[in-house]
Amino acid sequence: MAARLPEIARGGLCSALAPALLAASLLAAPASAQFVEGPYVAGGAGLNLVPDTDLNLDRSATLGLGAAGYGARGSAGFVPGFGTVLSLGWGFGNGLRAEIEGSWRSNDVDSISGAAGSARGPSPGGRQDSWGVMGNLLLDLAVIGPVVPYVGVGLGYVTTDWAGVRSLSADGALRMRVDDSDGRFAYQGIAGLAFPLSFAPGLAVTAEYRFLGVLQPRLQVRYDNPATGAPVARGTVEPDAFNHSLLLGLRYAFRAAPPAAPAPAAAPQPQRSFIVFFDWNRADLTDRARQIIADAAQNARSQRTTRIEVAGHADRSGTVQYNQALSRRRAETVAAELVRLGIAREEIVVTALGETQPLVPTADDVREPQNRRVEIVLR
Repeated sequence: MAARLPEIARGGLCSALAPALLAASLLAAPASAQFVEGPYVAGGAGLNLVPDTDLNLDRSATLGLGAAGYGARGSAGFVPGFGTVLSLGWGFGNGLRAEIEGSWRSNDVDSISGAAGSARGPSPGGRQDSWGVMGNLLLDLAVIGPVVPYVGVGLGYVTTDWAGVRSLSADGALRMRVDDSDGRFAYQGIAGLAFPLSFAPGLAVTAEYRFLGVLQPRLQVRYDNPATGAPVARGTVEPDAFNHSLLLGLRYAFRAAPPAAPAPAAAPQPQRSFIVFFDWNRADLTDRARQIIADAAQNARSQRTTRIEVAGHADRSGTVQYNQALSRRRAETVAAELVRLGIAREEIVVTALGETQPLVPTADDVREPQNRRVEIVLR
């Protein structure tokens, strides 16, 4: 009987995941520094499940069993078993990874029914081992806090080995035995989560699900009479070969991404404004005021300022008209000091604002020192 490709392989798994990989690569998070870059090794182990497997017998076995009065089809069941994988890969720094994987899976036979098999009992026995080599393409989808989800697909070659698989018919008149192995094309889908360990750069814990499908192996099977040992039929059986694996593991990237560099400290901004304060009802400069004006002139030269705004202010003691004039005298005094310090007069714009823009709002006729000022702004 020619090997047949299960339905899931005829455009199912690979064609479904390929567009998902492409779309995910376009939407991958920009935190590429946290994705694997360069060589890495990974390994995992855990639970392997094999669903009930149809036993598809070829014509030679069918004719022999039919002549003996037995059906030509059957199925085998397996208990949960063990699986392990070991990979060597390369990360491209953008979430995409490629790897070569070696794997081994093992499950004991639990039951055989039909085709000279009793459903359960002491007679069924044996083991199915699968080992192979796969080439995988994986994509880390994003960095979500401490977790990196990923998906992948793989193609390769897997050998299925049935060791001592045997069964006795319910009437005890027919015995089946399979001791054979066969290698076939295999495919797999992978979905997992990686948990990078902050205390060990490059090291991550992984938890993943893998579906492994293998084209039906062709295994030699024989049937005989257990009482006499006389052969009843020989032929081949082509079991379905599907595996579902739940694995925990570790992955180590040899080039761990360096910790993110701290953001550079903001460069100190040059001072652009200065305030000169005046005594009550005065427009002359104190020593402190002269020092502040000198600082403003020095900054204006170092910053190549092209315009200096000088705005005079007054508090609300006195009339509005008087305070307007007083604020102008103060502004002109500051402008004159700037000119004395080397600032060109045409670069200075003088404005008198009187009591209209106080630093500290007050009632009328209140003397407020912070409102008696001139503001120098460098443009």
